[in-house]
Amino acid sequence: MRTIYFYFTTLLLLVFLSYLFIDPNFHPLKEIYSGFAFSHKALVSYAYVFLVVVSFMLYLRILKMFKNKKLNKAQAIGIISGSAVVLFFSYPAMLSYDIFNYLTTARVLYHYGENPYLVMPIEFIGDQNLLFTHAANKFALYGPSWIGITAVPYFLGLGNTVLEIIGFKFLNVLFYALSLFLILRISKDYYRVLFFGLNPLVLIETLLSGHNDIVMMFFALLAFYFIKERRSAFSLLFIVVSILIKYATVFLLPLYAYLEYLNLRKRNINWDKIFTSASCSMMLVFFLSFIREEIYPWYAIWFFIFASLTHKKFLRGLSLVLTLFLLFRYVPFMYTGSHFGSTPIIKTVIIIVPVVVYVFYYFTRLKRMLGKW
Repeated sequence: MRTIYFYFTTLLLLVFLSYLFIDPNFHPLKEIYSGFAFSHKALVSYAYVFLVVVSFMLYLRILKMFKNKKLNKAQAIGIISGSAVVLFFSYPAMLSYDIFNYLTTARVLYHYGENPYLVMPIEFIGDQNLLFTHAANKFALYGPSWIGITAVPYFLGLGNTVLEIIGFKFLNVLFYALSLFLILRISKDYYRVLFFGLNPLVLIETLLSGHNDIVMMFFALLAFYFIKERRSAFSLLFIVVSILIKYATVFLLPLYAYLEYLNLRKRNINWDKIFTSASCSMMLVFFLSFIREEIYPWYAIWFFIFASLTHKKFLRGLSLVLTLFLLFRYVPFMYTGSHFGSTPIIKTVIIIVPVVVYVFYYFTRLKRMLGKW
């Protein structure tokens, strides 16, 4: 099918584009460093925008094909698996250096035996990772659950930087697959699996950049799954694990407590309303994140995983709009090479304008429909 061919061609081009962003200080790949992305900012920015737009269009096309039964379940699984394999081979620091920060923080504890909440990586003068780590002057940014999980890719790397990074990427592929499996177990609907799993933002932020948000949200969703199965001990364990990865899911605790109350009272639970509420809660945290620092594109995974389980068209549509335009927030810096000047203003406009337009369009159309009735 031509759609599938173009889809994987787009992913391959994205992988190729990622290697144009190799950091000059990343010694394992210094032989293929070109500096192209830094000396041809405009060209690379246009290429990135083009690939994002095309990938999003193909994503929507694939969803429509599956809905119209032009794709079967086996083909859907094949597309998801193929996407994970292709993006696994991308350079992970094209859009963010977080995966390097994960690795360096793990070294503080597992290599040097120091507490990463008290000792910064920059204190280990001469460490090879300091050359390409961009947050070496900070204490550990994530909770103990994440620090514990990072032991797996770190020790499997056997002290080799490339192997350690491969380990981190494999960890994300694993939790990506587990999240999709959990969505399927909850919804019994492959369309919802595709809706979440093939979204370009989810693919880029999880499989290319390797952000740990997919891990946090997997455990959050797993907690809800075990509440659904009326297994409170497991649900409590996993919501705590999730909170102790990145703390954002603490905003789910009121909803979690309400669910436990309903279970104790043996009342029926409207899970569509629950997942809608969970998505709205995490979307609120997402928009409030600018208070602490700024709204990062990968934060969209917080609400999008729950949005994929709802029947609310408005929420799902809003989530799609956000996941598309959040990927464009990289463009101002990619184009100018600066986080200052007009860049913050443009990044804000990129989010606010599409959301306002979508909300206005949706409710205007709804008003017209009600008028006809």
